[in-house]
Amino acid sequence: MSDIQDQIRNEVTANDVVLFMKGVPQAPMCGFSNQVVQILDFMGVPYKGVNVLADEEIRQGIKEFSNWPTIPQLYVKGEFVGGCDIVREMFQAGELASHFEQNGIPTKPAE
Repeated sequence: MSDIQDQIRNEVTANDVVLFMKGVPQAPMCGFSNQVVQILDFMGVPYKGVNVLADEEIRQGIKEFSNWPTIPQLYVKGEFVGGCDIVREMFQAGELASHFEQNGIPTKPAE
């Protein structure tokens, strides 16, 4: 199981923004993943999507890695930000844009 943990650790450290999700950004397979994809796309944030449905070991491993029971899971600069509810609340409060800015992640200005 440590191989999966190493693989997950590599994903979150090698990419500035990573979303572990059900499906892919172009075709989310659950409503919660879809909401986070819509928020990230709206903000113009470049990110990597990891489809947990394609690999059961990653699907279980990410839950252990973050000690968080649900998917999707958003990571910024190697740090676990949260799942759908947390990301949505941060977005609505303007905290998500600030979080990206503090971490040097470009966003497009709201129009």
